[in-house]
Amino acid sequence: MPVLVITGTGTEVGKTVATAAVAASALAAGRSVAVLKAAQTGVREDERGDAAEVARLAGDVTTAELARYPDPLAPATAARRAGRAPVHPQDVAEAAAKLATDHDLVLVEGAGGLLVRFDASGGTLADAARLLGAPVLVVATAGLGTLNTTELTARELRARQLELLGVVIGSWPAVPDLACRCNLADLPESAGAPLLGALPESAAALPPATFRTAAPDWLAPRLYGTWDAEAFRVRESPGRG
Repeated sequence: MPVLVITGTGTEVGKTVATAAVAASALAAGRSVAVLKAAQTGVREDERGDAAEVARLAGDVTTAELARYPDPLAPATAARRAGRAPVHPQDVAEAAAKLATDHDLVLVEGAGGLLVRFDASGGTLADAARLLGAPVLVVATAGLGTLNTTELTARELRARQLELLGVVIGSWPAVPDLACRCNLADLPESAGAPLLGALPESAAALPPATFRTAAPDWLAPRLYGTWDAEAFRVRESPGRG
């Protein structure tokens, strides 16, 4: 798995923190890691972008950002409004492949969901994953509504014959409600892929050293961690089957 594409079921689902957790866990396992942000939107030139946030939390990773647009919009729209060149799927694939020559693992973080458009031709992160022949990790929310958006994303990946590695819950609440607890069992069924982790809702606020130590506990072995989905489900749903 030299390249892993990370997408979300929408915006603000914990994609960047999940990317940081995968990076930290891979580093702890002795892998060299690069993080590529395909298109950064909604951030000024003097502000820290998602790739820099991953480095802050995860540690010694190589970071790259292909384009930055100030408006918090889909990359194609943000590029058009800024009068700047858009990012194309081929650009993402070429940059990731280049990073993969010098790193054990390259994490490609998208913007928003799988089919958010990069350019006027309708190019998406899914197209970049196809060009790379890379598996895709989906970051989903924990609560009500997540089954629909997760299954839609999974169906689109299958329709494009892309590998869905699994699903990570980007923010697990300290006090999960009934929907959250039920979704631990239902998400893998909706996705047709395993649940590979759950990050606590406070993860991004942890001191970086604490984040790096804890990250492997939040992710399954496929993502360089020690997390066990069934044990987590039993722990979070005592007496509820």
